[in-house]
Amino acid sequence: MNVNVAVETTPEIPLWNDPTLPVTTRVDALIDAMTLQEKTAQLYGVWVGASDQGGEVAPHQHDMEEAVDLEALLPTGLGQLTRPFGTVPVDPAVGALSLARTQARITSANRFGIPALAHDECLAGFAAWGATAYPVPLSWGATFDPDTVRRMAAAIGRDMRHVGVHQGLAPVLDVVRDARWGRVEETIGEDPYLVGTVATAYVQGLESAGIVATLKHFVGYSASRAGRNLAPSSVGPRERADVLLPPFEMAIREGGARSVMNAYTDTDGMPSAADEDLLTGLLRGTWGFDGTVVADYFAIAFLKTLHGIAADWADAAGTALAAGIDVELPNVKTYGEPLVQAVTDGRIPEELIDRALRHVLTQKAKLGLLDPDWSPVPAALDGADADDPEALRGTVDLDRPENRRLAREIAEKAVVLLTNDGTLPLTRPRRIALIGPNADEPTAVLGCYSFPQHIGVRHPGTPLGIELPTLRDTLAAEFPDAEITLARGTGIDDGDLSGIREAVQAAREADVAVVVLGDRAGLFGRGTSGEGCDAESLDLPGAQQHLVDALLDLETPVITVLLAGRPYALGRAVTESAAVVQSFFPGEEGTHAIAGVLSGRINPSGRLPVSVPRGPGSQPTTYLGARLAHASEVSNIDPTPAFAFGHGLSYTQFDWSDLTMDAREAPTDGEFTLAFTVRNTGGRSGSEVVQLYLHDPVASVVQPVQRLVGYTRLELEPGEARRVRVTVPSDLASFTGRDGRRIVEPGELEVRLAASSADPRLTAGVTLTGAERQVDHTRRLHATFTQEPIAQA
Repeated sequence: MNVNVAVETTPEIPLWNDPTLPVTTRVDALIDAMTLQEKTAQLYGVWVGASDQGGEVAPHQHDMEEAVDLEALLPTGLGQLTRPFGTVPVDPAVGALSLARTQARITSANRFGIPALAHDECLAGFAAWGATAYPVPLSWGATFDPDTVRRMAAAIGRDMRHVGVHQGLAPVLDVVRDARWGRVEETIGEDPYLVGTVATAYVQGLESAGIVATLKHFVGYSASRAGRNLAPSSVGPRERADVLLPPFEMAIREGGARSVMNAYTDTDGMPSAADEDLLTGLLRGTWGFDGTVVADYFAIAFLKTLHGIAADWADAAGTALAAGIDVELPNVKTYGEPLVQAVTDGRIPEELIDRALRHVLTQKAKLGLLDPDWSPVPAALDGADADDPEALRGTVDLDRPENRRLAREIAEKAVVLLTNDGTLPLTRPRRIALIGPNADEPTAVLGCYSFPQHIGVRHPGTPLGIELPTLRDTLAAEFPDAEITLARGTGIDDGDLSGIREAVQAAREADVAVVVLGDRAGLFGRGTSGEGCDAESLDLPGAQQHLVDALLDLETPVITVLLAGRPYALGRAVTESAAVVQSFFPGEEGTHAIAGVLSGRINPSGRLPVSVPRGPGSQPTTYLGARLAHASEVSNIDPTPAFAFGHGLSYTQFDWSDLTMDAREAPTDGEFTLAFTVRNTGGRSGSEVVQLYLHDPVASVVQPVQRLVGYTRLELEPGEARRVRVTVPSDLASFTGRDGRRIVEPGELEVRLAASSADPRLTAGVTLTGAERQVDHTRRLHATFTQEPIAQA
């Protein structure tokens, strides 16, 4: 394909275009050659096609979006292109062509020929029309399987790179602190180690495909008061250091993430976008991060409009630059003319711009965007005819069969069987009553950052772009000889009771009733789950509890299925359902996975990444709490969950036995090793998830009752056993002490090998000996698991 790029050249290649030179030399030369306007132009993005008429997909978008004269901007250059595929429905090939042409305009208009860096969303797959919709991150957590998540992220990255995108705004590393928060579906779970390991795998996969992974939201966003979006956060320095920061540490150190996005939140009065200690002191000074820090959409302007710590746009720009934000997204608001004028007037030092610019240009150089042979034409358009966009339609497939197979694998591993009285798996039912608002809803499997729910809903009449079989479709395929009767019963949140009588009648006449409840993903109040869709309580939305209670009054066995973005209190369904199946927005292949679990074709192996509450009003609570955060005689509120973090049942049984330890003592700078046997004692193959928890009975500061420090999945055939050895570094017992330093204290620990946080199977005591030891971000982060087969008796 030919896209003309008219960049002025000289016989001698400029230093910044010479790939044989060190990147620092190239970047320094380019900065020295740039005017102030050319410098600031590299520090902002432009969002072409974004709406300023409401229907926003970002907070206060209609307040912040203004008409942008692209032609007037381009002569000085452009740092970023915002969401070229994730703004309106566009055929992927046509979108790639449009992006290539835009890049050609950008490079030809600025005197250095610097292209923009194109970014897009990829939270549950590339957020483009026609791209694979994978399970949401909460389902990634439910797999307890970082390797599969890594493969998924690599596939997502390859699709993005194929059409010309450079940066992905994912993953989310926020640790769930309150399940009422609408963005729980975007998180990986309520435990920092699970979040860190799964998110790091995602980063590794995305980066392996050449896409810049962006860690968000740094930091404290999920700890907002009462679970309200953008509400202030009240966490103390110890909770921040021991719960919220470790996933970011891991993803930077082990994942190689090249970008970080600030959180909207203010913590104890300090907005993240203005926090120099966080964005520069900790992130760069302590952790050694050398990538780019990008603003969450409009976060710099919010320093003026929402936080009230900036007098004008220039003040907001200077505050954010000083804190360490390099790039303003999604559009130019503060880093453009207000910043230029403030520097000219002497209000803001130009050195701050140069510091941010060095990060931006270094990243562009490493991506090859400053090389003389760089081309705006992505691989998707190789050999294509640029003069005939219509001929391109349908030539780029972002939902290939291998993508769908991977999406199904993750969905299958993420389904969690919460209860089962033996009704599951179903054996040749003759009549199935399929009931509930999500029983025959194609988009019930999608999260709020999937393209159909994020963008497609604002374009009625546009095809979904992907196949989304409903549970009705997949159950009919799974049970071809069964008669399936459909009854909606009620809506997700409309409170309508008029359909319950029909649903009860259908269930009464059936051999089994499958009631499919849960959420509708949306944005800013248009859904029951998603960004800006926070919950006042964890009751099921609308009249769904009325529906399931009416069904439970019958003699027909009721299987409760959840397609949701957060855990809900299920009332009577916990103890009276024949079975409860939990799935967190499992993506386009999700209903195949659920139908397979119901039929027994799939042996469920998912584990809860978040606790399921017993009651609707006990938030905020997670398993990761101190003694006084759990049930006690000094409060009448019992926060004990109905189903604990890490819980999940199987259609087979596992026996854990023969625990041994190499020693009962280990130095504070050493390690200890345990070994034990896990055997599949049931009649079919299955997966067991071994979870390793530490309990510190006496510490110098209050500690959680226990915390996850390791896990591994075992795939075992019937009768098969494995001897599992786990080596635990003493570093895993570290925490933030009284003076703010991370320490490993001598003393007794209890090691719990468990099937969930509430189901320890084997326990052992170990004593850490020697002096108290200070550790930092270079400490050992993981226990090491090995598996050895044991011959059957």
